[in-house]
Amino acid sequence: MSGAPRIDPRALVHPEAALAEDVEVGPFTVIEAGVAVGAGSRIGAQSYLCRGTVLGRENVVHMGVALGNEPQDLSYRGAPTGLVVGDRNVFREGCTVHRGTAEGSTTKIGSDCFFMSNTHVAHNCDVADGVVMASGALLGGYVHVGERAFLSGNAVVHQHTRVGRLAILQGVAAISSDLPPFLIGAGINTVRGVNLVGLRRAGFDRTRIAAVRRAYRTLFFGRPNLGRARESFASTLAAEGGPTADVAELLAFLAEGRRFCSAAPIARASRTGDGTPDEGE
Repeated sequence: MSGAPRIDPRALVHPEAALAEDVEVGPFTVIEAGVAVGAGSRIGAQSYLCRGTVLGRENVVHMGVALGNEPQDLSYRGAPTGLVVGDRNVFREGCTVHRGTAEGSTTKIGSDCFFMSNTHVAHNCDVADGVVMASGALLGGYVHVGERAFLSGNAVVHQHTRVGRLAILQGVAAISSDLPPFLIGAGINTVRGVNLVGLRRAGFDRTRIAAVRRAYRTLFFGRPNLGRARESFASTLAAEGGPTADVAELLAFLAEGRRFCSAAPIARASRTGDGTPDEGE
């Protein structure tokens, strides 16, 4: 029928789901009551959209994706919670994104993100615009991921951990410590340099990159205490006229972390075989 969503007759779409007129729904897909899907979106075969899920415009959900299911959280007691997704995201085969745990809470996905096969976003995560998660990457509950961060294959982020803007987590890496913006995470809770490729792709010029690299060297090489290193470096920059916007963002990330302390809540820099600092790519 003209003006109606194009729903395969083998799909099961609850009459109380709100689908824009040009939405496509593939065979054997289930869409529960209370789901909303924005214009231009395409929902592939054998996917499942649970109650409380809201998708924006032009999202592409491939086959076998589950969005908005109950959180894998033992404290969940069936409270009404949600999953809110922005525009132009891609969810590939086997991707799972769970809704929030506490009543009224939500898991949030921004716009223009790419979730490859078998990725998982747990309850109450907040994923910003332009994030890429490669196949097998996993986010624990309450993780915050900054804009245009990249999580490589089978990388794991522990619950209540932050990944900063334009950071990259290498394949099979695992972090339970915050990964600051612009940096490369590797191994277990380790930083191994500045994400030069990502910064260049984001339009950073040499001056901006040089400022970030200086901050990285100053803060992470040979520091006895990251908090004191941050305060000392901030004072030095203030005497020089103040930090660049990017460096100010890095310093704020270090200062504002809820888990920030003198132990190791921020991933630490790695060293090369001869003990010299590893500056990454």
